Amino acid sequence: MLIPLALAQFICSFAGSNMNVMINDISEDLNTTVQGVQLAITIFLLVMAALMIPGGKLTDRYGRKRCLTVGLAVYGVGALISAVAPGLPVLIIGNSILEGIGTALLIPPVYILTTLLFTGVAARARAFGAISAMGGIGAAAGPLIGGLITSGISWRAAFVFQALVVALILVLSRRYVKDPLPADPTRPFDTGGAVLSALGLVLLVMGILAADDNLWLMLGLVVAGALVLAWFFYAARAKERKGQEPLLSTALFRNHTSNFGLVTQNVQWLVLMGVSFVVSAYLQVVRGYNAIETGVIFTAATVGLLLSSLLAERMAKRRKQRSLVLAGFAVTIAGILVFLVMIGVSKSVWAFVPGLFLIGLGIGGMLTPSVNIVQSSFGEDLQGEISGLSRSVSNLGSSLGAAIAGTILVAGLTKTPERSYALAMIVLAVIGIAGLVAAGRLPATPPAPETAAPQ
Repeated sequence: MLIPLALAQFICSFAGSNMNVMINDISEDLNTTVQGVQLAITIFLLVMAALMIPGGKLTDRYGRKRCLTVGLAVYGVGALISAVAPGLPVLIIGNSILEGIGTALLIPPVYILTTLLFTGVAARARAFGAISAMGGIGAAAGPLIGGLITSGISWRAAFVFQALVVALILVLSRRYVKDPLPADPTRPFDTGGAVLSALGLVLLVMGILAADDNLWLMLGLVVAGALVLAWFFYAARAKERKGQEPLLSTALFRNHTSNFGLVTQNVQWLVLMGVSFVVSAYLQVVRGYNAIETGVIFTAATVGLLLSSLLAERMAKRRKQRSLVLAGFAVTIAGILVFLVMIGVSKSVWAFVPGLFLIGLGIGGMLTPSVNIVQSSFGEDLQGEISGLSRSVSNLGSSLGAAIAGTILVAGLTKTPERSYALAMIVLAVIGIAGLVAAGRLPATPPAPETAAPQ
């Protein structure tokens, strides 16, 4: 059962990072600009973040396996459309929209099913370790795999590869994945809440993207996004007072363990995708490396991430989840500093290896315990909601990572391009410190899972 679930997380993470090494090839082939392709990448990540909460809620109404199947089908169609795209608009429809929607439908069931079918810290650590490892490998190895396919065949073949993997997942999930809970077609769906949550997240990320064009526009969009999300929260609380079921139970936001765990998840994916974006752009634009060379260099991060993820079950038995998250952030921040120092004193390609390895090792070491902390904070009745919220927060981190890094690179804040890339990495390290602080607020021994208040 874990094989199709882990592959599902892999392909979605792969899609979010492999286009970083195909930017130049896609822009030349589709007669567009690098900024246009970057926009497609950002929209893909944004669609995932905006729709993950509604996607998680739909699993209760239509069933976790059905949502997984529909999500995979939509994703596969989007990948095929992207493979034959004649221009940027069609690529955005296939990759950014359809693949984003498919991801929002299929990822929540992956985490809900894993939580329901595996009990106990060690068992869930093993399961989430496999899924997180494949997700992290997809994000970290995306540049290498995408680079090999792009250089060896074409960037279009990378989307065909995605479609083939999705077809394999559909076959495996049909045979091996079982839904332990029946669907409830009578379960209400809060359409108004879904619109408010998606709109708030869209405004928030668009504000970050507008930072290099207009400071006042950025502030306006960010404030508007925050206000819409506040409206969403108060509307949810009003529904609960009336005995109605909102999109998200407000009990999710009163759990301090889950709240700090969600912050760590957001920062982890923000740093991972931010580093991937900055280093990929630096290697191609400043060093002049091609897609394969860029991907090979990223192998160091992939190895570190795979190594720490595979040790998740063993470490969960020996160390508290909080300690693993703290250590992960410390190693990741150290990796960024080592990266900056090494490339500053050496022009050798080997100078990239130590820092990237440490970054991968640190992030891989805390992905699993963070997910375990959040998912285990709630009972079965809230798994659909917390899974959607958890994945939304993580994918919001991914979109913010690319947005923040890209904004710094094009804002012209430094005198030389090299310093702009260094500044972007320093900002990511500072954000990593914020994640370290949040991890320090996690309880050493998590409390018992919460359940929804009776209506």
